[in-house]
Amino acid sequence: MTAALELNLPDKQDWTVDDLATLPKDLRYELIDGRLILPAPLPFHQIVCRRVANAIEVNCPDDIVVSFDQSVAIDSHNEPRPDVVLIREEGASRTPVLAADVLLAVEVISPESSIRDRRDKAKIYAYAGIPAYWIIDPLNERVTFSEFLLSGGSYHRRVDTDGLVTIDRPWPVTLDLPAWTGRRDRLRKVARPD
Repeated sequence: MTAALELNLPDKQDWTVDDLATLPKDLRYELIDGRLILPAPLPFHQIVCRRVANAIEVNCPDDIVVSFDQSVAIDSHNEPRPDVVLIREEGASRTPVLAADVLLAVEVISPESSIRDRRDKAKIYAYAGIPAYWIIDPLNERVTFSEFLLSGGSYHRRVDTDGLVTIDRPWPVTLDLPAWTGRRDRLRKVARPD
């Protein structure tokens, strides 16, 4: 929690949504199981988020809003910020948005978020009744996509691929994972040594 100390935030172990009101208004945060998370995504993470949102937007109906980095109200100890989220139009005039208005949450894995995105957020989103959850993992040898659909109170994997894929829910969405892998590999190749 080094970042919290640098911002002069309380050194707490169990945060609630009520505590979030004390945070600076421009601070990017997530609250996961009472833990305050201050993410710092890399540029490639943001590239993937933009590409996912753009792909979803292609066939998006007018009554659905595609949003980035949007807080979602779950309960007193959870206010996650999916990387991309689909929101019913009538619920898009507030923040955090209500989980009942979220149709899809998308997380792009970062080195520090793998367990949180795969386990903790999956449980939280399922508990909140969010119908679909996508995980994109750019840390594998090739960028992978997994689609999970809610059934019986938990998510069940429907798709797991590293190829060009068209998902049919919530509407046709095409994701070019091989192109994303190529872009990531190029960024790695030209990166300045630290």
